[in-house]
This record gives sequence, structure tokens and C-alpha cells, in this order.
Amino acid sequence: MDLYEYQARDLFAKHGVPVTKGRVATTAAEARAAAEEIGGPVVVKAQVKTGGRGKAGGVKLADDPADAEAKAAAILGMDIKGHTVHRVLVAEASDIAEEYYFSFLLDRSNRTFLAMASREGGMEIEEVAATKPEALAKVPVDALDGVDVAKARAILEQGGIPADVLDQAADLVAKLWDCFVNEDATLVEVNPLVKTPDGRVLALDGKVTLDENAAFRHPDHAALVDAEAADPLERRAKEKGLNYVKLDGGSVGIIGNGAGLVMSTLDVVAYAGEELGGQRPANFLDIGGGASAQVMADGLSIVLSDADVKSVFVNVFGGITACDAVADGIVQAIGLLGGVDKPIVVRLDGNNADEGRRILDEAHLPTLQRVDTMDGAARLAAELAAKAV
Repeated sequence: MDLYEYQARDLFAKHGVPVTKGRVATTAAEARAAAEEIGGPVVVKAQVKTGGRGKAGGVKLADDPADAEAKAAAILGMDIKGHTVHRVLVAEASDIAEEYYFSFLLDRSNRTFLAMASREGGMEIEEVAATKPEALAKVPVDALDGVDVAKARAILEQGGIPADVLDQAADLVAKLWDCFVNEDATLVEVNPLVKTPDGRVLALDGKVTLDENAAFRHPDHAALVDAEAADPLERRAKEKGLNYVKLDGGSVGIIGNGAGLVMSTLDVVAYAGEELGGQRPANFLDIGGGASAQVMADGLSIVLSDADVKSVFVNVFGGITACDAVADGIVQAIGLLGGVDKPIVVRLDGNNADEGRRILDEAHLPTLQRVDTMDGAARLAAELAAKAV
């Protein structure tokens, strides 16, 4: 789960990382009130989960509360790379003497944590890595050893951080590590990490990604979920315990058991759909190992609620849950839904596949067609979607 800057800032402050004063606002009037509370010049920053806010006009300096109100009014509602601005962060303006970069992240390819530090802050780190790779230090971090102040100082020295700020910066980085570990993050990034003219070191901007698999350890993280931005179907599916992801531009609803099978199903549907007007899968939906009637009903309900879906492909390989149980689940699910008005193509294979096919055939469901092969079922689902467009 990616956080907004203001949420990252709050987490940093919780762990003692020095940040500027700030308040989030959803209206221009709230931005004015925040500026009055902070006092002095402020910066008004669009809160969107994408980069390039400054270039798009989403970051503006305001001299006083009235100016902050005007700047917030101009930023709220903006579109920045497809993201609509619904809130702004009003933060204390800070003079900057120097800008640096620092982050901790999960290095999946090497199965370790990684610290990155550079004296070249305030710009996209990808650009630094591409144009000045020698300016970006990449230091592996052992999960058992962690990062104390001494380790933090060594990392910063490799990144070329000036000696006069090393003590402060090392203390900040050690606290940033505490935030990274204790919040179960996969990324914490400060860009820029700044030195002010009076010699203070501050985290001026922050980016945090939390590991949703660790949410059970952090009930407070539920408050950080951006319900407005979540797809309503994905939200409904999550409430029902289903692994569902909406895909853009698709017309064939997909239901399968097992992530690997579902991913393969997406591929074969996309391949078959190329010859049929570009029909594509509309979603990823893994119902897991237990395809009970209620689980199947919930899955069908979610997929059929998508107005873009013109047909549904249910692709199940019977394992621990046998195909006859899956077939019973499909028949009962359609009954629970009061019937279905969109075509459904079902492919069953594996444990008790013959019995499962018999159950579906004898149910005589008017909108359901059964195909024995995966490729054949994918093509039929794509054909039915194409006819309905």
C-alpha cells in the first residue's frame, strides 16, 4: 500500500524523524486555517500518488494564509498524470542550503534490504542512477544486523553526504530504519533530505510503501487506506475475502482457482481475443482452493457487476476441492443470484472432472456453456464477448 506524502510524514514524525510542521487540507478554507496555525510562509503541495507534482504546478509557495487559500483552490481538483487532487499538504516553508537523497527498500532480486544514499537529492533518483551512477551508493542491509547510528553514518559516507551533517543525518537515518522495520514497510524514501541554512537536517518529503501482508500486525494501518481511490469492485471483493483485481479495457470476466491458473487464463483469453476485435480479460479473480456455492456466488456477483464484462470464463482445476463440488457450487451460485443474463463458459479438469461436467450438463442452465479444453473455452468466451459488444 502506497501512502500519500502527508501520511508518510506522520509516520516519520511518529518515529522521531525530524519533519516540518504541516497539516492536510481538503478545501481551500482548511488550507487557510492550516497556514494560520503554522504561521509564516508555507508550501501547498498536491497529495497524489505519483511524481512530477512540481512540474505540473501541484507545489506552490504561499506567503500568508490568504495566499495559501488561493494556491490551494488552484491545486485542488487538478489532474496530475491521471490522478485528481482531493487534498493538499500545507507545510512550513523551509529554506534549503543543500539537498540529499536517502531510502531503505526491499531488494527482492537479492533477497535482502537495501539502503540508497546520494548527495544528489531533489531530483528523480532514476535520473541520478542513469546519469551519475557513481553518485548513488547502494548498500545491502542484513535484516538481523539492522541499522544503528554507526551503520547509518557508514552508509551516508558512501553516498557522499558532507561531513558537517553526518551526525544529524545518521541519527535521522537510524530512526528511519526504525520506521521501516516497525511499520513493516517495503520502502521508505526521503527526497529531498535537506540541510537548512542554519545547519538543521530535515526530511522535507517522504514516500512510504507498506506491506499489506503484515496488516494483521498493524490495525492502525486501516486508517491509511485510501477508500476514495479504491475501485468499488475491488473493495467489495476484499470485504468478501476474494483476490480480485480490475483490469482496464477488458470484456471477459475471469474466475479461477489458484493464482498461477488465473494468470495463465488471462494469457489465453488475451491471445484468443486478438482475432476477435481485441477482446481482453476484464479482471483477475482467484477464488482459492474452496469453491463453495457461496464463494462462487460472491465471485460471480463481483465479476457480473462490472459493466464492461460481456461474458464470463470460469476455469477450474480440481485438486483438494473436486470438480463435482465446484460444479455444485456453480449451479447453486447461479440459483443464489436468481439467474444470470450474461453468458458463462466453464472448463473443468482434474479431480472428479467427469462428474463435475455431468452435473453442469444436467443442470440445463440457459446461459452456461461447458468446454473441455482451456484454449477452446477461452476462445468461446472471447467470441461471446465480441458478439455482445
